[in-house]
Amino acid sequence: MKVNGNTIKPGNVIEHKNQLWVATKANHVKPGKGGAFAQIELKSLRDGSKLNERFRSSENVEKVILEETPHIFLYRENDNLIFMNNQTFEQITVNIDMIGEQAAFLQDGMSVTINLYNESPVSIIMPDNCIEEIIDADAVIKGQTVSSSFKPAILKNGIKVMVPGHIEVGTKIVVRPLDCTYVEKAKT
Repeated sequence: MKVNGNTIKPGNVIEHKNQLWVATKANHVKPGKGGAFAQIELKSLRDGSKLNERFRSSENVEKVILEETPHIFLYRENDNLIFMNNQTFEQITVNIDMIGEQAAFLQDGMSVTINLYNESPVSIIMPDNCIEEIIDADAVIKGQTVSSSFKPAILKNGIKVMVPGHIEVGTKIVVRPLDCTYVEKAKT
């Protein structure tokens, strides 16, 4: 199925240069001169090599149709992640490299979507948002408001994020696993 190059998102699998590639990062750029384009980081499904490509809005790319199956994360075993299919209850083992840095956000019982191509897993789509707890952050500065500058903080899973100045240790926040960014303070 042909799709516009600007519509490629992380997790999408495309056929490019006679290979299957999964998009790992997507950055939409609108330069001052010239037309907008999508800067896409691709990872080969065959050998794991990486490639950076630019796709203009006028370019069409062959998107591979995958079987999307809902799974639940069960546990991690060394460099393998174990998931269970929600419908058949079959377990599937996936190497941690397939999901990359986002693996730190996996929690027991978390629902994810695993994309299969010829019955083999090719990519994992995480939820849009996760709730994590802050375990280390600079002290709250009196008079600091929500709209002021951000400060570094460390989540319980070890990931560093930038949070507003009023966020303190022990606070639960909503984080976007795709790019490890702060969304909002979690509602309790």
